[in-house]
Amino acid sequence: MSYDVNKVREDFPILGREVYGRPLVYLDNAATTQKPLCVLDAMREEYLNVNANVHRGVHYLSQQATDLHEAARERVRRFINARSTNEIVFTRGTTEAINLVAQTFCESQMREGDEVLVTDMEHHSNIVPWQLQAQRRGIVVRHLPITDRGEICCDNVAAHPTGTADFAAHRTGTEGIATYLTERTRLVSLCHVSNVLGTVNPVEEIIRMAHERGIPVLIDGAQSAPHMKIDVQAMDCDFFCFSGHKMYGPTGIGVLYGKEEWLERLPPYQGGGEMIDQVSWERTTFEHAPLKFEAGTPDYVATHGLATAIDYMERLGLDNIAAHEQELTRYAMEQMRQIPGMRFFGEAERKDAVVSFLVGDIHHLDMGTLLDRLGIAVRTGHHCAHPLMTRLGVTGTVRASFALYNTKEEIDALVEGIRRVARMF
Repeated sequence: MSYDVNKVREDFPILGREVYGRPLVYLDNAATTQKPLCVLDAMREEYLNVNANVHRGVHYLSQQATDLHEAARERVRRFINARSTNEIVFTRGTTEAINLVAQTFCESQMREGDEVLVTDMEHHSNIVPWQLQAQRRGIVVRHLPITDRGEICCDNVAAHPTGTADFAAHRTGTEGIATYLTERTRLVSLCHVSNVLGTVNPVEEIIRMAHERGIPVLIDGAQSAPHMKIDVQAMDCDFFCFSGHKMYGPTGIGVLYGKEEWLERLPPYQGGGEMIDQVSWERTTFEHAPLKFEAGTPDYVATHGLATAIDYMERLGLDNIAAHEQELTRYAMEQMRQIPGMRFFGEAERKDAVVSFLVGDIHHLDMGTLLDRLGIAVRTGHHCAHPLMTRLGVTGTVRASFALYNTKEEIDALVEGIRRVARMF
């Protein structure tokens, strides 16, 4: 099908509003996306006509709400091609999903001195949970370096010395990920797509190398699920997580995929209703996955909203969305490259939907604030990636990120806005 972006924009009324008397140009999609009317309508309809707590209710509304909730689980299963709905755990988002794995995996699978390997480009949500476990359990968090282009090298399997000092000396990334997989590595956890650099990591190759050594892999898909087809079985990841609000769904809902054999091995994350089998004063037994990890009342309206958002994306065509956003990314970098003093951060060969930049000596906050007065919404700062900013040698960047409703005309407005701000300095 042909992709009519102007027709798509009609589904998002907020895009028609003005900011400071200027048309809104919304380029902060890596932080959160706008919501189409079909998602808002589906959630409103459920609150108006189906609202009741799910599971174990014998009355009509409860059974109807449960059907919608579990249909959403099946919808997510098909979206990422999981083997079973038993592998789909609803969470509040990517952050909670990673925390769930960090807490339960470290509790049951790791001992003091064991290592988890992340990368220099991770979001704080894939750093801090592991650091908390390091403080509590004595595990070691190691970070895989990246090249100046923002890429991970995966082609060298030579032995590498362990230890912080030796590790810091090899920050070019030329040693390759296999260099950093040691006999103490118990898990690899990395982003599929960087929220700052836009780098699309070679996760299939990384997973293959880790699995050759018997090491499971968690993939943070917060920035990939909105932009490309996901097939967790083909990828062969052990865990995969993403957030609804970054893919045109509601806030406060996300997904943790875990291979069933792993979810059954991990202990519960929280205690409460729904996740139990039997409770007595002597002992409690627990449900099987996924309910074992879903204590309390779920946000069953948000799960319906997420399923509706997935339906919306697939009606437009995931390949069409990907092609549109890749063309926007190419066009943006091509046009922005002509601005004097432009510096890009993240020029990987495989790059998607994110452009981070600075212009000359203009502070990122000044650039973002002045662009805002022109109606252009971008994000500034460290983007919840302090270690990456240190690696790049900056305190922050300006980030423009694209979605299925953005246009080349909006990129033209961004480019002209940057030029206007640069002239002021």
